Amino acid sequence: MSTVPSRLSVVTVGARDVAALRSFYRSLGWPELPASDDGWSAFLLGGVLFALYPLPELAAEAAPGVPVPAGGWSGVTLACNVDSPDEVDTAFEAAVAAGATVVAQPTDRSWGGRSGYIADPEGNRWEIAWAGTARFDERGALLSFG
Repeated sequence: MSTVPSRLSVVTVGARDVAALRSFYRSLGWPELPASDDGWSAFLLGGVLFALYPLPELAAEAAPGVPVPAGGWSGVTLACNVDSPDEVDTAFEAAVAAGATVVAQPTDRSWGGRSGYIADPEGNRWEIAWAGTARFDERGALLSFG
């Protein structure tokens, strides 16, 4: 029996306005792939590709025959883990300055970490978090968690 490799390579967000989301993520200072344009954009983040693709086209591929979602929160959160509790606040403020909407201010969590939530211009939720057990390599790729 063959197996599926235990890796996450690409996270694709269906975008209503790729150009606007592309501009937002570029304003965070994230490294965009040179082949990106307003029809498809991608950012290499610690070994995972974060891609933006037109929502109707993504729906046609990934959910044929299913109506395109109306908007709002999808029930999925993405996370950017940082290296210290103080960095949660700094990164959170930088994201808000770049155009993110505050969902929940940073706070110390019952599980021992610190995090807050923002939404990008299309409502995709991001947690800016610190967990003392998270370990990263030099690229920022998560090596262990707990």
